[in-house]
Amino acid sequence: MTMAASFRRESKAGLDKNNKYDRQLRLWGDHGQAALEAARVCLINATATGTETLKNLILPGIGSFTIVDGHKITGEDMGNNFFLDREGFNKPRAQVARDLLQELNEDVSGDWVEESVDRLLDNNPEFFLVFSCVITTDLPEKSLLKLGDYLWDHNIPLVVCRSYGLIGYIRLVIKEHTVIESHPDSIHEDLRLDRPFPGLVEYCDRLDLDNMSKKDHSHTPMLVILYKYLEKWKSMHGGAAPKNYQEKNQFKEFIRSGILKNEDGMLMQEENFEEAVKAVNTSLVPTRIPADVQKVFNDEQCNNLNGESKPFWILARAVKEFVEKEGEGALPLRGTIPDMFADSEKYVQLQNVYRSQASEDAAVVTDKVHQILQHLAKEGSHSPRQITVVEQEYPQDCISDNYVRLFCKNAAFLRAIHFRSLSEEYTPQTAKVGDLGMNLEDTDNSDVVFYVLLRAVDRFYSEYNRYPGYYDDQVETDVSNLKTCVSRLLQEWGLGPNIKDDYVHEMCRYGASELHSVASFMGGVAAQECIKVITGQFIPLNNTYIYNAMKQTSTSIEL
Repeated sequence: MTMAASFRRESKAGLDKNNKYDRQLRLWGDHGQAALEAARVCLINATATGTETLKNLILPGIGSFTIVDGHKITGEDMGNNFFLDREGFNKPRAQVARDLLQELNEDVSGDWVEESVDRLLDNNPEFFLVFSCVITTDLPEKSLLKLGDYLWDHNIPLVVCRSYGLIGYIRLVIKEHTVIESHPDSIHEDLRLDRPFPGLVEYCDRLDLDNMSKKDHSHTPMLVILYKYLEKWKSMHGGAAPKNYQEKNQFKEFIRSGILKNEDGMLMQEENFEEAVKAVNTSLVPTRIPADVQKVFNDEQCNNLNGESKPFWILARAVKEFVEKEGEGALPLRGTIPDMFADSEKYVQLQNVYRSQASEDAAVVTDKVHQILQHLAKEGSHSPRQITVVEQEYPQDCISDNYVRLFCKNAAFLRAIHFRSLSEEYTPQTAKVGDLGMNLEDTDNSDVVFYVLLRAVDRFYSEYNRYPGYYDDQVETDVSNLKTCVSRLLQEWGLGPNIKDDYVHEMCRYGASELHSVASFMGGVAAQECIKVITGQFIPLNNTYIYNAMKQTSTSIEL
């Protein structure tokens, strides 16, 4: 094949992939998709919930998946799992699920291992170290804690997901998760009108609103109008900008006074001025460091860099130094402006003003990053460490300029989330008993009651090696024993609220069954959290999610 033909084939493949993943590329971009395609995901137990979770990761194109499951397919599996069929009866559940799931996306490779988690942890624990994320379903408490401790020690994210009758549960377990692109629902534009930078001042000063044609006057960008009238206002108010509701209303009328009049003395329709009036409240927000970003700057990882520091923390340190020096208390400029009514020439010019300043700020941060890396190199060689999929493209000793620009552009949205381990949650002395108690004061209106019940059924399993209600003829006996498990748990936590008998009866009636509708919903939520962790975008839940299908309600709580 000639080089030209090879290039055309690769270009066509790239185009096909862009078309295939078009909608998700709009959500997390090329770099997010690249992280997803580099990810290796492990699913423990191909239950209905587990296969639904994998389905929602395979369709958007994760790199590869491995199913670990020591069970054979039973009639119950075939009744609630779309990814197991009759032909697979009594065959390895991992193998059949792998085969059917892999048909969903030819870009994704799959593997299977017919083995229990306990055996793997005892004989080959390093098996889990190659994965970007581990998902587990239907795992007994003892095995879950053992796996959770191992993955926690090696900084590998664990997503615990289960469907139990009409109840769903997800727990995200990871030591630390850093986010650059958090994609907040609502943001204030970074316009710097309260502290205009030299390029903005120079551009605005070149435009004279009082001596320009009517056409130019009506097509001047509203940011220029806001700047001009803000400067006039400050000159009349001792250098102070409008602060309260009354002053801002006066400022709006001040802007309206600048609208031109026609020959009949009537105000003209100047959309740019009306746009400026509407933007007063959002555009005059003081420039400050967001509280979540300040937490990042105050974090020990930011202030005590070493050879194992993640690129996130190196960049955070560089931006912090920028804020303290060149930025004079402000973050690097974002470099974007909102759409506005203006002629194309002026809008593009204004846009370039902001982009130019953003590039200058990013260049300063880049220099600081290089200085930090040089300093770390002098301190000694870098120790090997577990890095996230997102960072594989940006190793510590080679942080690209593109990565720095991405970091600076999103500096106002940085997040560093520190989670609690399963061991901390499951140990009575370190459990968040206060939060549990508050949520259990009104059990009729709190889904957290089902967290207690799920913990109780796990305790029941530890004692009887089966879940309550699994056998129809033992439901009544199991109700009494499950009530005992609930009481012991509450006593260990030092909590007084009693769980109503109706809830206990309901858990026994479930008999640990998986309903496909609930499993499907939970699989979607779990996959969403996995994608957040893998791409390093959006804010993952911290740390427990409970779904009540009876009322169609859900609760998130940190435990």
